[in-house]
Parts: sequence; C-alpha cells; structure tokens
Amino acid sequence: MATVADQLDSVMDKTARLIELCLALQEENDLLKLENQSLKVALDTSKAKISDLDEKLRVLKVAKSIEGTSEKTLDIKQKINEFVREIDRCVVLLKK
Repeated sequence: MATVADQLDSVMDKTARLIELCLALQEENDLLKLENQSLKVALDTSKAKISDLDEKLRVLKVAKSIEGTSEKTLDIKQKINEFVREIDRCVVLLKK
C-alpha cells in the first residue's frame, strides 16, 4: 500500500500535468480567438465588397437599359425617316 507521501507526490504530479494542460489549452484558445477575429474581419470585408459590386451591377443594369432605349429610339427614328421618304416619293409620283 502506498504511503501518504507517495500519494501526495502522485497528486502533485497529476496537478502539475493538469496545470500544463490548462496552460496549453489557454494558448490554443487565444490562438483560436485571434483566428476567429481575423476571419470576422475578412468576412466583413467580403460583405462590403459584395455590397459594392452589387451596387456597381445595379448601375450597369440601369446604364444598359438606358443604352437599349437609345438604340430603340434611333431605330424608331430611322423607320419614321424611311416612311417619310417613301411618302415623299409617292407624293412626287402622284403629282406627275
């Protein structure tokens, strides 16, 4: 049977190992907290960039729709001009 001194030494050894393990876990926890913080910053940066790109996309869509309207307007004007010329030709033919 172990003596009280041996038992006390065993308890002291186990306590020292637990303290070492606790310190190691605290260091790992601190590292994980730093990594978590940096990932949060990266996520916030990515969200801001996505928001900025969404705004640029919206502006581009509006610009495209305006550009498309201009092209349609030009096409309509060209068609009207063609009709006017054809009407003028017909009027000239009728006068003869």
